[in-house]
Amino acid sequence: MMERIPVSSTLDEETARAEVYGLLAALYYAPPSAELMSQLRVAVTEAPAAGAFLEESWRGVVAAARELTDAQVVSEFDELFGGVGKPEVMLFGSHYLSGFLNEKPLAQLRSDLAELGLARDESMPETEDHVAYVCEVMRYLIAGDDVAVANLTRQRAFFAAHVQTWVPQLCDALAAHPKARFYAALAGFTNAFIGVEAQGFDMLV
Repeated sequence: MMERIPVSSTLDEETARAEVYGLLAALYYAPPSAELMSQLRVAVTEAPAAGAFLEESWRGVVAAARELTDAQVVSEFDELFGGVGKPEVMLFGSHYLSGFLNEKPLAQLRSDLAELGLARDESMPETEDHVAYVCEVMRYLIAGDDVAVANLTRQRAFFAAHVQTWVPQLCDALAAHPKARFYAALAGFTNAFIGVEAQGFDMLV
């Protein structure tokens, strides 16, 4: 997963979008490394992608990173998403779309990924409907070299089917969870970013 911080105002919009998805993928997939936390703490608090709408929520992420220690954020990740049995907050699309894991939404996602020529790395224990996985797919569809796959049409279709349909619900669950501090801030930024993306795709119609 990518661990670059999307803060440069000189980045073009597409590169910035790809880097935001890469950052979200990294932060939702595993507890952030010490290096990534250090980068977040010194990140500028201007909008990491086009549109000032993201600035306030991005400031919240940076502020949370500065207020909490590395150990606190790792502990929060484990408390929210790890542990034995059912995690306190689910990171899988099937849970939000059907109420169960490994259901029809996952089968549809796998079918759509196959059409894109993509498949899950066998070393990855999580199923493809993990939020980090769908964010990484969006990053690829923006930044990939194969223009037959990495184009706005494919991005819009994948986003509408596999991101917009459930990631906001995940964000709401995190924002409301009493143990979430860093991840509540990240959820706020994620929700704002998804909103900006949705508006952008709507303008393409």
